[in-house]
Amino acid sequence: MSERLDIYEEKMEKTLKNLDGELAGIRAGRANPHVLDKIMVDYYGTPTSLQQVANIQVPEARMITISPWEPKMVKPIIKAIQTSDLGINPTDDGRVIRLVFPELTEERRKQLVKDVRKKGEAAKVAIRNIRRDGNEMLKKLKKSDEVSEDVVADEEDILQKKTDKFVKKVDEAIEEKTKELMTI
Repeated sequence: MSERLDIYEEKMEKTLKNLDGELAGIRAGRANPHVLDKIMVDYYGTPTSLQQVANIQVPEARMITISPWEPKMVKPIIKAIQTSDLGINPTDDGRVIRLVFPELTEERRKQLVKDVRKKGEAAKVAIRNIRRDGNEMLKKLKKSDEVSEDVVADEEDILQKKTDKFVKKVDEAIEEKTKELMTI
């Protein structure tokens, strides 16, 4: 296999990892600490990720507890959660913050499934764009007579197989998340 195609496979891998991260952030009615990954807290004037200022645990299926390392961080953490798009109102006892995830309605589940499919479709488009870039690079090589037509044809075939493999992985990720969302 050609090293020329490695860069395109790496880009496809990054696209898949990005999709996985986005899907992990979609809450499915169960407590998932990854929904807090993008939340930044004002820590002495510096935006800091929530994981760096508190201990996050899932004691029950639909609850997350957040125990700040410093008690005075409770209010900034609550503020950060309230201003995020999480849609959950935190409660606290002065030391520990609790996030209780309500059961998702059927309508909300269907909306989340649509969002998941949209993200999956965007990932597939990105993968196909990477394939297109690879094919353009191969056509330029063919025009410049650096490599033979047979080599270019073989590499185009390899690139197509890689594309198909990653599109299939995206479909599997979408299917898995959809099943998770629709399971009550």
